[in-house]
This record gives sequence, C-alpha cells and structure tokens, in this order.
Amino acid sequence: MLRGKGQLMQSYGGRIPDVRRIAVLRANAIGDFLFTLPALDALRAAYPDAEIVLLGQRWHEAFLAGRPGPVDRVIAIPRCRGVGEPEDFVNDTDALDQFFARMVEERFDLAIQLHGGGRYSNPFVHRLQSRFTVGLKSAEAAPLDRWMPYVYFQHEIPRYLEVVAMVGAGMVTLEPRVTLTDGDIREAAIVVPLDDAPLVVLHPGAGDPRRRWPPEKFAAVGDALAAAGARVAVVGAREDERQVVEAVVDTMRASAENLWEKLSLGGLAGLLDRCAVVVSNDSGPLHLAAAVDTPTVGIYWCFNLVNAGSLSRTLHRPQLSWRLECPVCGINCLADHCDHDASFVADLPVEQVIASALELLSGQAQSSDGVNAVP
Repeated sequence: MLRGKGQLMQSYGGRIPDVRRIAVLRANAIGDFLFTLPALDALRAAYPDAEIVLLGQRWHEAFLAGRPGPVDRVIAIPRCRGVGEPEDFVNDTDALDQFFARMVEERFDLAIQLHGGGRYSNPFVHRLQSRFTVGLKSAEAAPLDRWMPYVYFQHEIPRYLEVVAMVGAGMVTLEPRVTLTDGDIREAAIVVPLDDAPLVVLHPGAGDPRRRWPPEKFAAVGDALAAAGARVAVVGAREDERQVVEAVVDTMRASAENLWEKLSLGGLAGLLDRCAVVVSNDSGPLHLAAAVDTPTVGIYWCFNLVNAGSLSRTLHRPQLSWRLECPVCGINCLADHCDHDASFVADLPVEQVIASALELLSGQAQSSDGVNAVP
C-alpha cells in the first residue's frame, strides 16, 4: 500500500522554477484543440512571462495567427506515426531528425504532453530534450518527469486541467472560449450576407462515420427550423462531407445554403457566432459553436458524451443514442470492437432533436448573463 502511494506521488508537484519557454504537444483536429484551451489558460496564468509554443499542425498556424489567446506561437510538427497520424504510418526519419534538432535549439524549459496515452507521444516529448516533462501515461507508455494515468473514460477538459495542475497551473476557465478576429467576421459576412432572419447551421459530417446522424433526419430538422422562420445553412469542409452536405440540402423541402468548403475555419467561427442555434454531430463545428457561445444541439453516441459532451446546459442540449451493438454484426462495442462503420446514432428520434432546436431558436434558453440567447 505504501509503495503504491509513493508511486502515485510522482504525479504531484508545484510550479517549475525559471520557466521561459513551454512546449505543448497537441497535433490533431479542431475539437481536440478546443478541449485543451482551459488548460492553456491555466498555464498562461501560472507562467505569465513564459512563451507558450503549441506543437500542432498547419491548420493551427492559420487559425491562431493574430488571434488573442494563451498560445504565443505555433510550430507545425512533421507527420509522425501515432502523433497525428495512424499507427501504420511510415515516418520520414530524416524529416523528424531535422525537426527534433531544431526543437533542441529552442531550449524548452517545460514540455507538456496533451496528446493521449503516450505510447508514441511520450517518446516524441522526450526527443525535445526539455528541462522538465509532464503529461499522460497509459500502461505501456514511457513515463515523464510528472505524469498522471491515462484512463479513457474522463472528459477531455478536466483531463488536461489535471495534467497542468501537476506543474502548479490552477484552473481559471472551465469551458473553452475562442476570440473572434475582424477577419473572421468579414469573411462570414461576405459568404453569408447579414439579413433579419435568425440563422441556423446544420453540420451533418463527422470524422468517424459511426457518429453521423442520417442526412434525411438533418433535412427534417432544417425544414422544421425554416418553417419557424429561420434561415438554414449546411456546412462541411472534409472531402468526405461533400455528399452528405449535398444530401441534406437536396432533401430539404425548404431552401438551404450549401456552404461546403466555402469558409476557412476562422470564417466558420465568425458564422457560428451569428447563429441562433447549431445542430451538429459530435464534431469540430459543434465544439467551435459552443466556444463562441452559440446554443447547440449535439448528437452523441452515449459514451462519446463522457469524453466530449458540453459541460453546461444553459445553451446546450446534447441528444444521446444508447445503442451498444454494431448495426451490422451485433457485437457489443462497449466490451469488444469491430471494423464496421455503420452509424451508432441513426436511431435517435428526429422529433427529439427538433424539439430541442426549436426551444433554443425560440429564445427560451437563457445565456449566462440572463439575456435571451436569441433576440
């Protein structure tokens, strides 16, 4: 018992002295990044004079350039197996060697791994040769100087807050917030000119097909919102989202704007900020809408809500599918795994989603300052 307690004690500690430069590894998609923002805010408050450098992807550079927030600088990492790329990806060892040589020259004082269980990301962090390391650790991963165990069923936001608390960074914000730029607002106004009708956005895509609600059900929601006086737009950016966006627009009886690949990520943030409500699968646009304080109806597989669901209910109405068995082979995917990609949320009743969306559209939901979310 005493031995176990001693092992756990390595996970705790105060602030690291003389920290001038902090590297944070988080090289994946928009929703994943947004979940780290409260942890990054905590780091900024705890280390106000340090430079915070996000080791991310190219899109981080474009999205964060000139945007107020806790990140000072972005360095895009090379494609790397298990760190933003699949486990069967073949690394370009020369490119990685050159990258790590540059990172050693950065002389990081603190490197923080916010990129999963650490099987691949902890060795990545070690190659930075930072003075001190902290992060997550699954059973098979190499340890860092301070670490906490990676347990899958934990919401991502408190997970990362717990990591940075190990270096003395206490919580200052809980829900992610994104500050808009003038460029975001201008781009959104050019693509979707302002008018008097309340704007609603539907996002029928998702990186994982198992998290996609059927296009015909999104179309039914769009028609119900249009009948209530809303202007409907359907968004998507990935190549594999083009057909599903077109299917929603073509299936709707009312008119809807097809915005597939018409907005940058910043422009999308500007558009979502104008919305009365956003209806979306569990995906980046859903979490981005919440980060600009827009009401949302999110469609979740039940266990994804544990890790990625909205933390508050004033403006957000998550809708859950409780299906556990694969629709194709019948395997219980809580206890096992299969390779089928049929939707686990398709059975979610459309009436349930429409009711929540209309409630938010009508202004019955109250924002945090007591003002109606919809004028």
